[in-house]
Amino acid sequence: MPVVTDGRAALQDARSHEVRSPRQPRPGAADPVGGPADEQRHTSGHTGAGPVTIADRITAYVMLTKPRIIELLLITTVPAMFAAQRGVPSLAVMFATLFGGMLAAGSANALNCVYDADIDEIMRRTRNRPLARHTVSRRNALIFAIAIGVVSVLFLAVTTTWQAGVLTAVAILFYVLVYTMLLKRRTSQNIVWGGLAGCMPVIIGWSAVTGGIGWPAWAFFGVIFFWTPPHTWALAMRYKEDYAAAGVPMLPVVASERTVVRQIVLYSWGMVVCSLVLIPASAWLYLAIAVPAGVVFLAAAHSLHLKVVRGAAAKPMTLFHLSNLYLTVVSVAWAVDAALGWAPVGWAPWH
Repeated sequence: MPVVTDGRAALQDARSHEVRSPRQPRPGAADPVGGPADEQRHTSGHTGAGPVTIADRITAYVMLTKPRIIELLLITTVPAMFAAQRGVPSLAVMFATLFGGMLAAGSANALNCVYDADIDEIMRRTRNRPLARHTVSRRNALIFAIAIGVVSVLFLAVTTTWQAGVLTAVAILFYVLVYTMLLKRRTSQNIVWGGLAGCMPVIIGWSAVTGGIGWPAWAFFGVIFFWTPPHTWALAMRYKEDYAAAGVPMLPVVASERTVVRQIVLYSWGMVVCSLVLIPASAWLYLAIAVPAGVVFLAAAHSLHLKVVRGAAAKPMTLFHLSNLYLTVVSVAWAVDAALGWAPVGWAPWH
């Protein structure tokens, strides 16, 4: 797969255009831990008129954690727990894992908001974040983010397994130090490698149940890894000028549309192949849902590619929304298939 790492000229070019105010999409998971950087309809709770109330501040702290992204992470955590158990796991372990995971994701997202507060004020799509609206100070946001991050790691280590706690700490640090601080503003491959953090809930969920990491967890890890670029680049195609104005070299900012859609197709195939690797460890129900879901997604990715190549009007947001649906459908199928406890069509040697 070709890598575009030096896009300064293209970035400067894109900056020269006036930033439009596009129609806002329904929130999804464009950031590597899962969702678009933020959404206009979710505000910090303060309208800018009058003093900031306690309710405003509470809402602002909640919004710092990006709840919609957390939803997506939980959607991928639960199936891994069911699959690890090959049935319904302990409700206590499930609650502990989801609660700890929620705090961990909230910590990573809030730390991302702290570091990116400067560009959030520039991007139209993120101007309603609490720090961009100055509803919360950066110092208080930093303290809040670190506190819930530490609590999440300790909580998971004590209530589930020490391995789950360690993996959670690694996920938070990777997202903040590697993606947010190192990659995001330096390379168009930012969300490819930064997206590894968004894959971690799968192996954390599996580890919380078994104390180890089975190969099916790594297969679903691959699904999310390959899912992230098509999902994010489709959104970035729609908001190219917004990213360019903020100096974020997303692939659609620094490369041609043909290059972008070609990469989307390649990563989409990788995603679907990884989803099929899970078939031997699943029963027929997962097979019956994952295969057609993959076909539909690949058809949409190839359709987008074809339209761009032919110079026709392309609608990348269609693929963006479909990517949310695809990941949800495949995750639920994997969970239900495991919960039913039917015999796998292949083998399940991880216990």
